[in-house]
Amino acid sequence: MILVVGGTGELGSRVVTVLGAQGRDLRCLVRPGTDESALARQGADVVRGDLTQPASLPQACEGISTVVATATVIARRLAGARRPSIHQVDQLGMAALIDAAEEAGVQRFVYLSYAGVDAGLGTPLERAKLATEQRLQRSSMRTVIIRPDAFQEVHLASIGRFDMANGKVAIVGKGDTKKRWVSTDDVAALVTAVALEPNPPALVEFGGPEAISRNEAVKIAEGLTGRAFKRQRMPLFAAKLAMRLLARPNDAVASILGTGVVMDVVAATWDDGPLLQRDITPKSASDFLAEQAKAIP
Repeated sequence: MILVVGGTGELGSRVVTVLGAQGRDLRCLVRPGTDESALARQGADVVRGDLTQPASLPQACEGISTVVATATVIARRLAGARRPSIHQVDQLGMAALIDAAEEAGVQRFVYLSYAGVDAGLGTPLERAKLATEQRLQRSSMRTVIIRPDAFQEVHLASIGRFDMANGKVAIVGKGDTKKRWVSTDDVAALVTAVALEPNPPALVEFGGPEAISRNEAVKIAEGLTGRAFKRQRMPLFAAKLAMRLLARPNDAVASILGTGVVMDVVAATWDDGPLLQRDITPKSASDFLAEQAKAIP
């Protein structure tokens, strides 16, 4: 049986859908008060628990062969939740989950990190992800760390201040660094593949098929919509300063600013090879932008 932790999230729900369609035995750890109906409809066994409640984790891990952990608190924090913090969930909570998995005899642990996590910026999310990666490297389980590039649905959409409908884009730094924005569906397909394949690598770092900068993405969007976009630029030094000042009062915003800095200072040295090797045909950033342009009223 496979345990998915984060099954109600954007990525985790896709992982559940793919695994469910394959007829896999699934269990999902779901926080109290969270709607479980979509998971139940896909045949998943739902166990109530929380990463911040270590006593709830052993039951979730009992009888599990593989854990897939995509959970993060950052979306809840950005939505206004005052607690728990990124440190409490993404670092301490994940450590508790790993401990519970080891005690239960779990054989494989698949963990979602992100490409550029080793940039050394010191954001709350970066610290939590690196601490979890390091804990997994000491684990007795077979561990797989997944590091995708930035998601198209976040960073090339209005939520990531790439607003095609209103012709406004925010750019941290110069915006000339090449990135390989990747589809969430493609990430879900890869996560599912490494959860099941007999001999997965310890680390998979990858992105989409197209290496373009944020400035180039803006030009593509302008061509698709036939309008000039307003560029709202934040100098790199200002983003780094704000990131440090906000680390304590607002760990989520500080981490998002850090993501913007990573996109400007860390060029993609990875490609879409890990997707192609698993017969996953990846969606390009240009194709994603074309879909968004068609959806504009």
